[in-house]
Amino acid sequence: MSTEPASADESIVNHHAGHAGCAGLTGLLAGLVMLFFGRSAARLVVDLARVLAADRVVDLGCGPGTAARRAARTGAQVTGVDPSGEMLRIARAVTPARAGVSWLCSGAEHLPMPDASATVLWTVASVHHWSDVRAGLAEAYRVLQPGGRLLAIERLVRSGASGLASHGWTTRQVESFAEMCRDAGFTDVSTEEKPRGRRSAMVVCTAVRP
Repeated sequence: MSTEPASADESIVNHHAGHAGCAGLTGLLAGLVMLFFGRSAARLVVDLARVLAADRVVDLGCGPGTAARRAARTGAQVTGVDPSGEMLRIARAVTPARAGVSWLCSGAEHLPMPDASATVLWTVASVHHWSDVRAGLAEAYRVLQPGGRLLAIERLVRSGASGLASHGWTTRQVESFAEMCRDAGFTDVSTEEKPRGRRSAMVVCTAVRP
């Protein structure tokens, strides 16, 4: 893995687009790591989204499905979407059939879902991998019904970070993504930092589809 910063331009929010870490055996290993260490992020997004039984949730970039399963416990209808077949293989294997979660293999840019079919769409530690952020936001807007909520959560990283430490967003990238949400037509766009342990934090961007 390169030790160079992912991008010298910190306005670029998808600075790890095309990263091949979630394919093949590496993808399976990454999925297992996420399965065991992704619970806190899953708990954070479900709590922030205030998921209710009447919600129709899309977990975009669902990985092994930890947040999707947690949301489904509320009685909500949940769809987990991920471009990695290996991630979805783990998600299906550890999700009971009665959980009420469906899985789709797709990227953010072409969601195989009807217009206005979701009340909540979130993406956790995923946007920095999207190949086309504007296309992904346009799809999120299309899939959400009016009043639907978008949440994007990323790890807050330091400026100039490299390697694994760069997988997340700097403050500048957070601001850039928020502006892209506004450009895509979302309203009530806001960002907030959430502490995660003593030395790390997550950043949350929320928006509403008018």
